[in-house]
Amino acid sequence: MDKLRSMEIFVAVVDAGNFTAAASAFQLSPVMVGKHIAHLEATLGARLLTRTTRRQSLTEIGAQYVEQCRAILAQIAAAESGAEAMRSVPRGRLRITAPVSFGSEWLAPAISDYLRLHPEVGVDLSLNDRMVDLVEEGYDAAVRIGALDDSGMIARPLFNYAMAICASPAYLKKHGTPRTPDDLARHECLDFMVGAVGVRWRLQSVHGLRGLRALPPSRFRTNSGQALRMAALKDFGIVMQAEVLLAQDIAAGRLKPVLCDYLPPARPMHLVYPRDRLATPKLTTFIDFMMERFGPAAALPLASSA
Repeated sequence: MDKLRSMEIFVAVVDAGNFTAAASAFQLSPVMVGKHIAHLEATLGARLLTRTTRRQSLTEIGAQYVEQCRAILAQIAAAESGAEAMRSVPRGRLRITAPVSFGSEWLAPAISDYLRLHPEVGVDLSLNDRMVDLVEEGYDAAVRIGALDDSGMIARPLFNYAMAICASPAYLKKHGTPRTPDDLARHECLDFMVGAVGVRWRLQSVHGLRGLRALPPSRFRTNSGQALRMAALKDFGIVMQAEVLLAQDIAAGRLKPVLCDYLPPARPMHLVYPRDRLATPKLTTFIDFMMERFGPAAALPLASSA
């Protein structure tokens, strides 16, 4: 028998004072009510009720046990009530992970707007460029850039993740504006690092995407796109980074795009989340918010920046 059901019936018998009234409340026969009480007594190895022809009374163990049953049933009711509330109103904490550049420049400000719309929701945002295992590490959703593997996740497309090549107007005035990728051999090119290795630029040409072997070794390399951006703003060289990182500087005139016809193809960007994740309001409202703010139909950051 279901022990929780038996507990409910036992409490009802105590409150009603007899088996008949409890049986009526649960639409059972008095005999079946007796079986539920007997089941509890057999499980506990002790009598809960003493019955005579005129009345029934709790044993000492029964008096203690009924209060424990009340507490357990109250906790279950509270848990169910809380779960129901979470299904109807967005509340609780969301754990989100995203790449550093997109996450810091665009997602973090957007999350501030989302939180203002949903005051009972909290967000933990983790920014890193590694592939996070959502299920293993307990994340609700992730923003991912590039082709997706067949992970079984639900993937919602966002706007494409484009690159930009830029330098400050002062740098270009002093060193000249490159017109073709080969011109970069005469410029300071700021390199992104993965581990201890600099990532050589790969640009479009008549032969497709190719690496630039003629580039001199970069004098400034770092694993931070933000640091490369700051070096470019300090007139040190030419940077190739995500458009989302450089968009506001371009719009403000602090950086000027170059070699626009040679940029590598934009990569797809998706919001992904586990297929079996419960569709709680906090997650569904976040997904809807992301699609409205960053979906394929949304304006790209470069176009919308002021």
